[in-house]
Amino acid sequence: MMQEVPPEETARAQAFALWMEAPMPMVTFFRTLDVTRLRRFARRRGLKFNMLMCWCIGRAAGRIEEFRLLPVGRKLMRFDSLAVGTIVADRQGGVHGCDIPFVDDLAAFDERYRRLTAEVRERCADREAPGCMVIGTSALAQYRIDGAVGMYSGVYNNPFLIWGRWRRRLLRTTLSVSFQFHHTQMDGAHAARFLEALQQAIDRMGR
Repeated sequence: MMQEVPPEETARAQAFALWMEAPMPMVTFFRTLDVTRLRRFARRRGLKFNMLMCWCIGRAAGRIEEFRLLPVGRKLMRFDSLAVGTIVADRQGGVHGCDIPFVDDLAAFDERYRRLTAEVRERCADREAPGCMVIGTSALAQYRIDGAVGMYSGVYNNPFLIWGRWRRRLLRTTLSVSFQFHHTQMDGAHAARFLEALQQAIDRMGR
């Protein structure tokens, strides 16, 4: 569920005043993650690497209160639930968005991921998660990229992560990730804390 909240009743009141009318309120951070444990866990359990990344993103975001708020239009909205969006290639050669409501239980999230992405692939249509604050993702897993800066449309203010193909270096596997966020929603310190929490979630896989 989501509901409008007066900005002055939140910790984002000053940011709302500063950034809601800015022509370019989006900020992009880059980070190289160590995904060695994630890749090994995926291979051992027969799970999809992208699904595990989405689950770790949901876990990390759940620890940051600012992910519960989002500017929508000219209003500040508070959300009770999170979802992680992924891009799905459909059976006709197109692509569609699939929003997966986050649950902390990995097996339950994996079931949702498989079922909902299969549904989007067959129906060739987007699937949204109404009432959830969606963290968008796009995985260009076939390609090696160093980073990406997303497009600001003035409509889609949601945080967004992009990554390409992981890189193997000796015994470690790394992944370059870009994280775009609306400055009204969070400050740089919150974004950096989220990326640190994401690395911690990855490091705990299989423990």
